[in-house]
Amino acid sequence: MEGLPPEALTQVAAYFQVLSEPTRLQILNLLRTGERNVGEIAQACGFTAANVSRHLSLLTQHGLVARESRGTAAYYRIADESIYALCDLVCGNIARQLERQAAGRQAFVQATPKAPRSRPR
Repeated sequence: MEGLPPEALTQVAAYFQVLSEPTRLQILNLLRTGERNVGEIAQACGFTAANVSRHLSLLTQHGLVARESRGTAAYYRIADESIYALCDLVCGNIARQLERQAAGRQAFVQATPKAPRSRPR
């Protein structure tokens, strides 16, 4: 991103904003196994076809998903496989952060002296 003008950074931010919605991430993850139509995606995700269509429209506008009409159905597939490398990179980073946090909590628990238990009277 170094040296990008503000207009380009706006486009980068919009791209990441599309990825900030869990439903769209779920759709992308589902399309990892192959192309599907709206009904198949809606059924697999548990969302309405209208909701899935709205998300697919945004994903298509930003070049993440490609649409192909076949008869009365539209089929969607991943347009850029590099999205999975990006998502895997982010997921790995989050996993490492959670591991560090868990280790920090464990160290705190081990270092904290236990309070004596009071005896019931």
